[in-house]
Amino acid sequence: MFIDVNNVQLFYETKGSGRPLIMIHGNSEDHTIFEEASEVLKDHFQVYLLDSRDHGQSTKVPELHYDDMADDIVAFLDALDLKDVVFYGFSDGGIIGLLSVGKTERITRLITSGANITPEGVKLSLKALVKVLYFFTRESKLKMLLKEPNISTDTLAQIKVPTTIMAGEKDVIKQHETELIAASIPNARLRIIPKAGHGSYIVHKTEIADIILEETGA
Repeated sequence: MFIDVNNVQLFYETKGSGRPLIMIHGNSEDHTIFEEASEVLKDHFQVYLLDSRDHGQSTKVPELHYDDMADDIVAFLDALDLKDVVFYGFSDGGIIGLLSVGKTERITRLITSGANITPEGVKLSLKALVKVLYFFTRESKLKMLLKEPNISTDTLAQIKVPTTIMAGEKDVIKQHETELIAASIPNARLRIIPKAGHGSYIVHKTEIADIILEETGA
């Protein structure tokens, strides 16, 4: 299905019934990375799987910014009048979650995996790879990774909903960055997944569904 928000069309799928759960993918991915997890989660939630702007089947745009993507989420929730929403975001999706939760009261539970709050929050190996790829492709998605996000700890301190901040033990996000995010959000829970990489427990995996069920008490 498509929905018009902020002068773009977002593609989304929904399955299941119950409390709304929004799941947002990472950079250069789409909603299908959650296909396996959503089959588990649909028995406990009404799951909404979105393609962010310029990803998947959603509208392509000349340039990308995390704030715009967060505004899209807020507009999506408003358009469907969703309340008491659980937001789960992976990588870029986690960044979008950290920004969205401060823009709406509709999100009442936040869970992120592999998010960063500055471009320096990723390990040097990834940053170097992104720089090389951007040099050759000039891809807007890669440009955003080099310039953004720029989320202050003061902004994080304003998050009032129950929050879980996760990363893999072998994540491409620096562990100090993950720890800083969790420490900056009042009463946030920090969870490091043993032996896991950035998306090894998430992309086309049911493990993330089990974690979400555990974290939400569903």
